[in-house]
Amino acid sequence: MDEIARIAVGTFVMRPYVFAFLAVYLVVAVTHMGWKKTLSFTVVGYLIAFISEYSSINTGVPYGWYYYIDTTKMQELWIAGVPFFDSLSYVFLSYCSYTAALLTVSPIKTYRWNLVSLETRAIRRSFAVLLLGSLYQVFLDIVIDPVALQGNRWFLGQIYGYRESGGHFGVPLSNYIGWWVVSLVLIFALQRIDARVASNREKPAGIANLPFRSLLGPVLYLSVLVFNLAITISIGENLMAMTGIFMFTLPIVIVTVLLVRRANRYSREELAEHLMDYPYVTVGNGSRK
Repeated sequence: MDEIARIAVGTFVMRPYVFAFLAVYLVVAVTHMGWKKTLSFTVVGYLIAFISEYSSINTGVPYGWYYYIDTTKMQELWIAGVPFFDSLSYVFLSYCSYTAALLTVSPIKTYRWNLVSLETRAIRRSFAVLLLGSLYQVFLDIVIDPVALQGNRWFLGQIYGYRESGGHFGVPLSNYIGWWVVSLVLIFALQRIDARVASNREKPAGIANLPFRSLLGPVLYLSVLVFNLAITISIGENLMAMTGIFMFTLPIVIVTVLLVRRANRYSREELAEHLMDYPYVTVGNGSRK
């Protein structure tokens, strides 16, 4: 028991940033979807991610051949050759990418210094959200993986490598193709869980009508991005950092312009469909979602 407790504590102490992002995800997701859906996706998402990683280190599918270096195996939790924290991170990366896609495609209502995306069940489960969300997640990995590969130069540590060096700062193209496939599966699983778990009229447990609640998931997305860019700059990989910054500048500007231009330009039908699907939280003018 002492050994198990030591490894459990070590897992948290060695990766506090992962658990900080996870904690934010849990708060945001519960206020957005409720406890049942959040916990269901946390478990299912972790299992999908773990299976994908276990498969790739043993068969090369879906990310290509890579390997984990178990230098921290006696200090933190590993499961079947895969670090626990690594598969766990897929969960909040998928969720924040999903919410960024929702914000991109949903009508927008602003009121009293607040902003609400008028998402509906149809929008949440749409192919547009699936496609955009999966690509948003891959874009994050294009920034995350190169700096993670340099883990010996910061507090991550050198925990993995590729059998053959790839063309993108050492990361092979197969890794990003695999990430897109797995991201599609993860966000599709989230959409199915949202569609099937709990009653359609169940009020999300522990819901809080937080200001700018529709922006919290996308802000988590940007926080992960900024964190990894900051690490990249701190280890002196300026070209790597500038590549990530340039890659994200255009999509961030496009989404910002879309938000400004679409604010309060929704139709009565769009507002009515939103309120019919989610009649619980205030969206202005006395309406509640």
